[in-house]
Amino acid sequence: MLLIQKLYLRIYIAISDLLRADLPTAVAPSTAPTDGDWIALISGYIKDGSLVLGLAIAAVGFLWVAYVGFAKFNEARQGKAEWAEVGVLAVVGAVVLIFASYLLTEAAGIF
Repeated sequence: MLLIQKLYLRIYIAISDLLRADLPTAVAPSTAPTDGDWIALISGYIKDGSLVLGLAIAAVGFLWVAYVGFAKFNEARQGKAEWAEVGVLAVVGAVVLIFASYLLTEAAGIF
């Protein structure tokens, strides 16, 4: 049993040495800070992360408006709602999405 454990350990060490590859360099944030400026580096990553978070929130908003639109369309087909409500929802939803996109664009420039 001891011989098997030693053999297993040697195989493990040999394979682990082969698997140790050089890690790729991290992608610099969009602000491109100078070398050694850790504060600017972290600030750049926070900026990029907030932009991605804003885009995710906008995507959820688009999906939510689409879901509500389909639900209202289904209600209109069943006679539970009027077609004018579907039109109003489409116009108001488009205005809300355009306004949200504008606010996200303006917020991206703040950082």
